[in-house]
Amino acid sequence: MNDTIQKNLQYKKYILDSKLQYFKPHSSAVEKTFAEEISYSLSQDPKFISPKFFYDKKGSDLFEKICSLPEYYPTRTEISILEKLQSELPNFLDDTFQLVELGSGASVKTRLVLDIFTKLQTKTEYFPIDISEILTESSELLLKDYDSLHITGIIDTYEGGLEFLKNYDDKKNLILFLGSSFGNFTPDEGRKFLQTIHSMMKPGDLFLIGLDLVKDKQILESAYNDSQGVTSEFNLNVLSRINDELDADFNLNDFSHYSVYNSKDQRIEMYLKSLVNQSVVISKSNLLLNLLKDELIHTEHSHKYGLDQIHNLLNDVKFEIKHTWLDDNNYFSLTLVSKN
Repeated sequence: MNDTIQKNLQYKKYILDSKLQYFKPHSSAVEKTFAEEISYSLSQDPKFISPKFFYDKKGSDLFEKICSLPEYYPTRTEISILEKLQSELPNFLDDTFQLVELGSGASVKTRLVLDIFTKLQTKTEYFPIDISEILTESSELLLKDYDSLHITGIIDTYEGGLEFLKNYDDKKNLILFLGSSFGNFTPDEGRKFLQTIHSMMKPGDLFLIGLDLVKDKQILESAYNDSQGVTSEFNLNVLSRINDELDADFNLNDFSHYSVYNSKDQRIEMYLKSLVNQSVVISKSNLLLNLLKDELIHTEHSHKYGLDQIHNLLNDVKFEIKHTWLDDNNYFSLTLVSKN
């Protein structure tokens, strides 16, 4: 890659060994962005925190625990679909594809796709994009199990990572966006995000996206308010992260986790509820935050979709739909598209 491009994108390159390297924005730039975004979002009415800030090391670990909870159906359901793809996805690939993943996390589901790639190729190039440092740990574990794997990680936002890869090489990519992360976007944000992906794809690239489907309200609310309280701990952890990284003084005992399904807008809404009237100082954001008792800080939307809505949205963004796979209960979908 051109050194000028690397410099302009403000990335530092780390080479761990011959099969593993990663790029990361300079830490000062990341800290500034986090501080500025928190200052802005907590100054709005209503207040909010972007769900992308859930995923520091502890947050990523807690999310992995959520994925194994009995109430949380999305992960095991999506895995069941990926198992079906073992015999079907190769029909859309050849041995020249690279694998790119948005939000790789601990790479549990990634292995099911890597199994497909390593059967097709003598050398597999994998580009995980994740805002969390967990990317490097999961990459090292993958390399132990896949002899032909070479990994170039990008520790950044999805948009930042995609922009980076746009200038990296001219090889064909299969871009994965698994889980139900797309549901975190508002409809307008989601459309813009899909347009961004479309604009950064090269002719011949493919995009595989996971989307959670509309279903019974009780099933949905239980998935985001588990009996063991792990989702509550995950939600509250974002305040701990702000305390640690932005020198704030949130008292987590003064907040509670609150989630509800909004049937009209087809989305789970997740909040942090202030249990008392309180003031919080966030030093690095130059913010004095005043909260009333019962005031809500919005932390996540998780939109659910009908199949017609999914296909209409993808068609509107000018994707060509190749195939949609469903689980046996029609809880979840995986849709493969190309650039039209």
